[in-house]
Amino acid sequence: MKNFLKGVVKWKLSACAMFTAAMFIYLVFSWLYGADQVPTAALWGLFWASVVGSLLQAVCFTDWLIKKLRYTWRSVLFVLLFLPALSMIAWRTGWFPADQVGAWGMFIGSFFLTFLVMTVGFDIYFRFTGRKYDGLIGQYRMKKEEDERK
Repeated sequence: MKNFLKGVVKWKLSACAMFTAAMFIYLVFSWLYGADQVPTAALWGLFWASVVGSLLQAVCFTDWLIKKLRYTWRSVLFVLLFLPALSMIAWRTGWFPADQVGAWGMFIGSFFLTFLVMTVGFDIYFRFTGRKYDGLIGQYRMKKEEDERK
């Protein structure tokens, strides 16, 4: 039960961070396009997208439910689960004119472009921090060897 509650707290924090980021992006685009009011439906849509997105991230990218699966397949699973959920949220909250095929094309294209940019960004970040930690581990081992020689 303790692990479950820890997981719920992590999920809540992730959903809050995702909602905050989504609201900031929405605020910037609203400002750029001169919108001075935000529809309540859009806020609810961003909220539900954050809740569902953070839950699916926990399912797909941690060992919570799936113990062994390559990162590539985890990414494919995430897309297969999140795109339909996000599409439903977008349709129900009226993010764009759902009766226009071009709007759906822009939505799906934006989804995949955002996913690609974020995936590449995280890959670069993890490679950079991995090298940083590799360097720190090397320094630790060298110091430990020096201490053992003394």
